[in-house]
Amino acid sequence: MAIRDGHEVASTAPGMPDQTAVPERGPAAGFGPDPLKSFHSVGCVADAATIRERADGSFEVLATGTTRMRLLSVDASGPFLTAELEELPEEKGDEAGALAEGVLRAFRQYQKRLAGARERTLSTGEAELPDEPAVVSYLVAAAMMLDTATKQRLLQAPDTASRLRDELKLLRSETAIIRNLPSLPAADLTRGPTSLN
Repeated sequence: MAIRDGHEVASTAPGMPDQTAVPERGPAAGFGPDPLKSFHSVGCVADAATIRERADGSFEVLATGTTRMRLLSVDASGPFLTAELEELPEEKGDEAGALAEGVLRAFRQYQKRLAGARERTLSTGEAELPDEPAVVSYLVAAAMMLDTATKQRLLQAPDTASRLRDELKLLRSETAIIRNLPSLPAADLTRGPTSLN
């Protein structure tokens, strides 16, 4: 489950504004009185492909989302957070096949425009992309330069066709922006707090 903005980490030491404040401890530290409100309501089971420890002691994890889940409750009474989840079925929806074809065409244009903005070319052989609508919808959502809120909206779509319809609009919009304003999307800027400086 993705953590909502503003609840990513707990304080680890006394700090501003109260230098004497003792940081919260325990599995729900930093999540407020109701940890459930700190998480998005839909997420997915993660299949960790690789886990590497970095020199600084942090970890690099490469994971793939598998089954979509709805978060029903969070329990902070033990040594770590646990949750009650409900599996969400992947419904196809109306016209998913035709929408997937349109999304793939728009995604290729998006890739070309993005490569042009980076002053790079795509590999000469066009990458083989899947044609199964659900797989296309998740692949495109993962590959696009989008903020967390937009990716979450796509994950929460009621069915594959709805997700593909939304992606088609996003791809057309993003491609037009990159064509008319050839600069790189600043995805990292959407992940931090706004500064008045």
